[in-house]
Amino acid sequence: MRETSLPSESEVLRFHAAEQHILSRIGAGEFPPGARLPSLRAVSRSLAVSLATASRAYLELERKGLIEARPRSGYFVRRGGRGLPEPRPAPARPAPPIAVNRSGLIAAALSAVGDASLLPLGVVCPSPEVLPGPLLARIMAGVLRRGEGRDLSYTPVPGLPGLRRQVAFLRQVAGEAVSPEDVLITAGAMEALYIALRVLTRPGDAVAIPTPTYYCFLQLLETLGVRAVEVRSHPGRGVDPADLADALDRHEVAACVLCPNFNNPDGSLMSEEAKAEVVRLLAERDIPLVEDDVYGDLPFGPSRPSTCKAHDRKGLVLSCSSFSKTLAPGWRVGWILPGRYMTEAMRMKSSTNVSTAAPVQMALAEFLSGGRFERHLKTLRQVNQRTLASLRHCLSAEFPEGARASDPQGGSHLWVELPPGGDGVDLFLKARAAGIGIVPGNVFSTRDEFRNFVRLSCGGLWTEKLRDGVRTLGRLAAEG
Repeated sequence: MRETSLPSESEVLRFHAAEQHILSRIGAGEFPPGARLPSLRAVSRSLAVSLATASRAYLELERKGLIEARPRSGYFVRRGGRGLPEPRPAPARPAPPIAVNRSGLIAAALSAVGDASLLPLGVVCPSPEVLPGPLLARIMAGVLRRGEGRDLSYTPVPGLPGLRRQVAFLRQVAGEAVSPEDVLITAGAMEALYIALRVLTRPGDAVAIPTPTYYCFLQLLETLGVRAVEVRSHPGRGVDPADLADALDRHEVAACVLCPNFNNPDGSLMSEEAKAEVVRLLAERDIPLVEDDVYGDLPFGPSRPSTCKAHDRKGLVLSCSSFSKTLAPGWRVGWILPGRYMTEAMRMKSSTNVSTAAPVQMALAEFLSGGRFERHLKTLRQVNQRTLASLRHCLSAEFPEGARASDPQGGSHLWVELPPGGDGVDLFLKARAAGIGIVPGNVFSTRDEFRNFVRLSCGGLWTEKLRDGVRTLGRLAAEG
C-alpha cells in the first residue's frame, strides 16, 4: 500500500501564502461576487508555486464557502457577498466623567469564557489547535522533573530573572529601552492593569479611556470606584490626539488608559505619529498613561507596530501585556513595565498575590530562550489574518443589508455594526440560545452608544462549523 507523506513545512507555508494572496485580492474588490478567478496555471505562474499548491489553495477556499467551482468553467467568487463599510465611531459630544455600571451584562458576557458548548465567537483567545501545546507540555514536564523544589517555592516578587530577561528582549523589539530590572511579572495582563490603576488612582478619580473599550477595563474601573471620561475611538485609526487633548482640557483626570495597537473591540491601530503625540501631550500635563499592548505582537503586516512606551522619556507610561493572546492563555502570565512607579507597583503586587506561579514562569523562560516564540508568532499571525478575512467575507454574504464591519490590520476580533434598528443585546441572547458566543456592543461603553453593535472573535482555524454559525447569526440578525 502506498504511503501518503505529510507536506513539508515549506509546502504548508507556500499553500498558506497562495490562499492568502487570493483571499486578499477578493477582499480588495479585485474579484467581486460572481467574478471568475484566475486559472490554476495562472496562479501557479504568478506566485511561483506548483499546480498542486495552487489547487489546494482553491480547494481550501471552496471548503470555507468563499468560492465555488463550476464544471469546465473554473473557480468563481461565491455570490451573495458585498463589501462591508467601516463601522461608525461614537458621536463627538462632550460628556462629564461618569460612574461605571455594567456589571450585570459584563458578567453575562464573561460566562462564555471556558464554555466549550458555545461556538467561540465571543472570547478573544487563541484556540488550542494554533498553539504549541505539545512542546509547552514537554518543557513543563522537564521543568517539574528538574525543579528540585524550586517549582514548589515562591518566586521573587518581581518575577524570575530568566523570564524578566526574556520579556525585556521582547520589548526591545517593540522599540522600548527596557532592561530586566524594569519588568514586573504578573498573573496575566488584567493583574498588570489592576496594579497600574491601584497605583495611579483613588476612588472618585476620573480616568480617560477610549470608547469603545474592553469591557473588563470598565469592570475594573467600577470595582475601584473610578469614573470614566470617554474619548471616541475610530475603527480605522483609534483615538485622535486632538480629541484626547480636548477631554484633558475639559476634565481633571488622574490617568489615561489606551490600547493603541488593535484596540479591543474596534481593532483600530494608532499611527506612530499619533502615539508620539499622545505621549507628548500627557507628559506636558504630567498625566500617566496605562498602555495595554496585548495585541501588539499580532500584526498582519511585515513589522510589529511600536508602542507608546517607545516614546516615553519621563517614565509616565505603564506598559502592560501578557502571553494570553499569543501563547498560553491558561497559564496566566503577563507583565507590567511601571516606569517611575516601580516601587509602588512592587508594593501593590506584594499585597495582592505576592508572586506569580513558579512553574509557568520557568517553562515560559525556557520556551522563549530557544527563539521559538517568533516562529510561533509568524504562524499565528498568518492564521489570524486568513481567519478574519474569511469571517469578513462570510459576514458580507450572510448578514443583512446595512451591516458594517471593521477591517483590522492585526489581532483576532471584528467590530460589527448591525443594520439600523438592530439590537446587539437581543442578538447576543438569541445567539446564546443557538449555542453561539458573541458579545453585545453596549458593554464596551459606559453609555448605550453601541447598542446596535456586536464583537466577533476568531482565534483559530476557519471551519465549516464557524461558517454555519455565522450563517445562523445572519439569519437571527435579519429577524430583528
